[in-house]
Amino acid sequence: MIQTTTGNIEGRTIEQYMGVISAEVIIGANVIKDFMGGLRDFFGGRSNTYERVFEEARNTALSELSQKAQQMGANAVVGVKLDFETVGHGGSMMMVIASGTAVRYS
Repeated sequence: MIQTTTGNIEGRTIEQYMGVISAEVIIGANVIKDFMGGLRDFFGGRSNTYERVFEEARNTALSELSQKAQQMGANAVVGVKLDFETVGHGGSMMMVIASGTAVRYS
């Protein structure tokens, strides 16, 4: 399944726009991750722990977006956009929203 942030697929003709789709993933950061992230905040540097959580959430949202498109009979998603938010008490959970337009191309 092709996913692109652009509105078209180079070298292909979009035959049918099937509709806007989205996938939402909320993932919690547990106490250990919060502790390790806090140490990174104190000492400086990148937090590989949180980066892995974001990567997992992003990949899951994009995978779900593809599944929804496929269920509609689409073979690509164009105009893909990712949004990241923190939710929950104290921002303890991360939400990733993937959206785009499901299309059929030739």
